[in-house]
Amino acid sequence: MRNKIELLAPAGDMERLEMAVAYGAGAVYLAGTDFGMRSFAGNFSRTELKQAVDLCRSHRVRVHVTCNTMPRNQEVARLPEWLEYLNEVGVDAIILADVGTLALARRHAPKVQCHISTQASIVNYQSAQAWHDLGASRVILARELSLEEIQEIRAKTPKELEIEVFAHGAMCVSYSGRCLLSNYMTGRDSNRGECAQPCRYQYALMEEKRPGEYFPVYEENGQTYIMNSKDMCMIDHVADLMEAGVDSLKLEGRAKSAYYAAIVTGAYRHAIDAAAAGEPLDPVWRDEVEHISHRHYSTGFFYGQPGQYTENSRYVRDWQIVAKVQSCDGEGNALLTLNNKFRVGDSLELVGPNVRPQALWVEGLWDGDGLPLEEVRHPQMTFRMKLPCQVPPLSLLRRKADLSPQ
Repeated sequence: MRNKIELLAPAGDMERLEMAVAYGAGAVYLAGTDFGMRSFAGNFSRTELKQAVDLCRSHRVRVHVTCNTMPRNQEVARLPEWLEYLNEVGVDAIILADVGTLALARRHAPKVQCHISTQASIVNYQSAQAWHDLGASRVILARELSLEEIQEIRAKTPKELEIEVFAHGAMCVSYSGRCLLSNYMTGRDSNRGECAQPCRYQYALMEEKRPGEYFPVYEENGQTYIMNSKDMCMIDHVADLMEAGVDSLKLEGRAKSAYYAAIVTGAYRHAIDAAAAGEPLDPVWRDEVEHISHRHYSTGFFYGQPGQYTENSRYVRDWQIVAKVQSCDGEGNALLTLNNKFRVGDSLELVGPNVRPQALWVEGLWDGDGLPLEEVRHPQMTFRMKLPCQVPPLSLLRRKADLSPQ
């Protein structure tokens, strides 16, 4: 089981999908334009979804499609045709949370596995068994569970029922993501993919007869972001998750960048491979999760309460991608596309699929015709430069930059 564990990576659009596949995902999860819990992730049109399935098939990567909103009456009528399309294009699994959607999926997508979303709040073995009896092949457990509780669920459910858990990424302050703050405060339905994250706001108290006078709402330490949850990071404990009998490690982040998809997938790919071989994780790969946009880390609920971070709700953003490699020959002569401008003499870092991060100085830049440049500045322009070694396509150049909002 330890050698078979799946690395399930987020794919918010085609660019992020390509990154996840290149950097070592065993499976990806994505959404169409309806019925997914991340309405603002970009997502996939029907044509793009077919292209995504074809790309993943060519790399032996599984495709899981989210259908995990709680559909209203008018939406249910559109589900059968959508499920039939997923069955037709050959996706591997549908992620769902609604028992009615499960019944429709079994009828209209018989060739596709049904995975029960964390939105279903599965926290005990009886619930997991019940979903299995209804036809589910996998349950994605609630993030509120401890490692011991997961072990008991594994021990008391059929071996053929797969167990998936989140291992990295943002956590919702509410129970299994079931929250109505966004609905009431902004009119955006958090259970239909439109959460505005009001739990991240800074709140104050105002007495109705004293408009404009705000009294801060403090935690006991004087800090005011009272509902701001930490991010989960289990990269140091992958072996524990494997030993608990988990079949799939899920990385949160469909709404995050292609850079995030690449780096977090690559880091956990190395962590899983090291744990499966009984070896310690090379610190260079552990350090990669510090190179992506994140809030302060915790180990979730696996070993106890994670606690909140009440000082602020800002992301830690210390690195910026500047270019992406299109091709590179054996001598390091590379063709790249630009994301953010840089110039000759700058200090950058190179990282890629199975490429250890390494520092470099920009000694020269050339345009597509081979003419020298002092600076590359136009987004998505193609240019050439010499890299210290041959690297595969979709390798990245990045630089240290404090991008955290003030």
